[in-house]
Amino acid sequence: MAGALAGTAALAFALTGCVPNNPGGGSAGTTGAAIPVTLHDEKNTVGTATARSGPVTFQVTNKGTDVNEFEVLASDKLRIAGEKDNIGPGTTVNYVVQLTEGRYFTACKKGMVGSPTSLAAFSVTKGSGDAKAAGETKQIQQAVTNYTGYVKDQAGQLLSATQTFAAAYEAGDDTAARAQYPAARQHYERIEPTAEQFGDIDPALDLREADLEQGQSWTGWHRIEKDLWAPAGHVPSNAADRKRLGDRLVSDTQRLYDLVYAKGFSLTLDQISNGASSLMEEVAGSKITGEEETFSHSDLWDFAANVEGAQVAYETVRDVLVEKGDAGKAMAKKLDAEFAAIGKLLSRYASGEGYASYTQLSTAQVKELSDKVNALSEPLSQLTSILVKSRR
Repeated sequence: MAGALAGTAALAFALTGCVPNNPGGGSAGTTGAAIPVTLHDEKNTVGTATARSGPVTFQVTNKGTDVNEFEVLASDKLRIAGEKDNIGPGTTVNYVVQLTEGRYFTACKKGMVGSPTSLAAFSVTKGSGDAKAAGETKQIQQAVTNYTGYVKDQAGQLLSATQTFAAAYEAGDDTAARAQYPAARQHYERIEPTAEQFGDIDPALDLREADLEQGQSWTGWHRIEKDLWAPAGHVPSNAADRKRLGDRLVSDTQRLYDLVYAKGFSLTLDQISNGASSLMEEVAGSKITGEEETFSHSDLWDFAANVEGAQVAYETVRDVLVEKGDAGKAMAKKLDAEFAAIGKLLSRYASGEGYASYTQLSTAQVKELSDKVNALSEPLSQLTSILVKSRR
């Protein structure tokens, strides 16, 4: 995601390894031959830093000791242009991805958990096999593949961050846990519509106290949030309860990770575009009111993550949208402008590596944010109808 949002809520990537053997480019990326990629435990290499647009083949060999994942990231370092997971030790696989002209990054993820590492620049120059000429069906398939990869990536980063957070909480290190809480939750907030597809996982992880039903067990992020920012009259959990709550948070997050990495997991174009709209409805329904983070008041972190997730979903289907005639082009122009506007507004409230407390905003500032949310939500709610209608 370009612009202020990416700058204020950027993901951490290790800028080591996965370096090109031939930084200046080479025949592997420009003649159609497979680009060799070698994965090691500590250092990975890519045979060239350039390729021509169209189908690009990577021949990936895992010489490490653990399962690994190879990714091609878009220039914003959030969207997944392509990814091949479950590359076992000693395994060589050929992976083909359709790439259009532009800037990318190759990355790896040892163990398929946590943030992508071994980031390296990768550029694609114009070629005769540009993916935009591949046809609508291939465009849709590519969009679905890319967004599915993004969901997997965020689930992996969520699991890693949750494990670290839960360890601090269970150890009674409230200072560390408070610092980690909003950043870890962003990975979940970006893909919440997908998590909501899996029945009881979203309530187990993200249920607010105000939504509790009589007799319902309260677990998840907001139960722990209440301990870390204890209101008057609340007695924080003892060590045994902290372990129970922390372990449950990790196990439920592991379930989400396992489901999105399951062999049969897939999404549709409609689910992607509807998910983008759903994320903005989430902002309007609970972030604007300050009801989501009742105790920590870290609502702006969630707000930004919802917008980021919606923007990634939209940008994943944008190439399909602009092929839908005048209506599609007009919608893309409108959404481009509205995402830029809300990103610019959110950047005003950036504080350090995150965002200011929601309690610091005036009524007028909250109203301004609400207006921007509505301005984006209205056209975004029409996205699916344009995509589906033009496919029939």
